[in-house]
Amino acid sequence: MTNPAGSFIWYELMSPDPDAAKAFYDNVVGWTIAPESPGDDMDYRMIARSDGGNAGGVLRLTDDMQAHGARPLWLAYFYTADVDAAARAIEADGGKVQMPPHALDGVGRFAMLTDPQGVPFYIMNPTPPPGMEGMASDVFSPSAVQRVSWNELASPDLAASKAFYAKHFGFEFNQVMNMGPMGDYCFIDHGGQQLGAIMQRQDERQPAVWLFYFRVPSVAAGKAAIEAAGGTVLMGPHQVPTGDWIVLATDPHGAGFGLVGPKGD
Repeated sequence: MTNPAGSFIWYELMSPDPDAAKAFYDNVVGWTIAPESPGDDMDYRMIARSDGGNAGGVLRLTDDMQAHGARPLWLAYFYTADVDAAARAIEADGGKVQMPPHALDGVGRFAMLTDPQGVPFYIMNPTPPPGMEGMASDVFSPSAVQRVSWNELASPDLAASKAFYAKHFGFEFNQVMNMGPMGDYCFIDHGGQQLGAIMQRQDERQPAVWLFYFRVPSVAAGKAAIEAAGGTVLMGPHQVPTGDWIVLATDPHGAGFGLVGPKGD
């Protein structure tokens, strides 16, 4: 993989109802989520973009997963060349291993962890499909529609999160925007791109998770689609300093996400 170590290389929705997730996100973002899983042992569906690429995947949350505390949410996969070593280093720094490193044929080696503040994520060294060796993941793009264009973490401990992600994923924080009583909004630089930002969580009731913003042609149309499809708009449309507009929302099962793009009609 040609992405720098620590890159966001995949996004995954954990949902108890992938069929309902398909109906919702196909309408809101313009994706085409597979109508069924290709395998029998696990319900995992690819999220296809209109340009022929993939935006990520949808994993069905089983009753057993939910009984053990899993809940509907979006998760990121970070690229690492040595999953086992990275998992050991993260655990030694106060993170927790939720799913030990293991391999899936044709997929790669990966592990699920939480950072010291309890934020969940995956680390992965993927196996590229035949003929696509040396390709880079393109699920993140600051400008292309149907991709994640911004990665945002409202951390229970801003300083600790900055130190953790700088050490283990190579994030740099070269630019800060002061938001007054809400504190600093610390932009993430990585591999020559600005990936998103980390800020201090404002409410202890807010989940400690990464929030991903999907780029759409019209945020106003996206807001209408969210509401029509049974989601809940939490904020927006609201204009941000880049000139884009954003909406924060949850899908019908409570997984949080954002939309970003022109305001539109």
